[in-house]
Amino acid sequence: MDTEAVEAVEAELDRLVERRASTARDAERVEEMWKESTRAHREMRKQENAALWRAYHLRQAASLEAVAAELAASHRARAAKLGEGAVS
Repeated sequence: MDTEAVEAVEAELDRLVERRASTARDAERVEEMWKESTRAHREMRKQENAALWRAYHLRQAASLEAVAAELAASHRARAAKLGEGAVS
């Protein structure tokens, strides 16, 4: 076999191996960037959801406080009416 041909084949094999290794490194980098992007997106959604739930609970609390105040006022008014007609 010709020495030059062997060296050419070895050089071509080296290029193929290096290209494959480079492609694998690129794929690993892309996968790591995707994982980080996914993690960041999940964290952002978690924070957004927490803020939305907080706002919901605050609205519910305010609504219930208003209803309770109205209910308490209604009972006070009824008690006052009953007290007006009572005989001592």
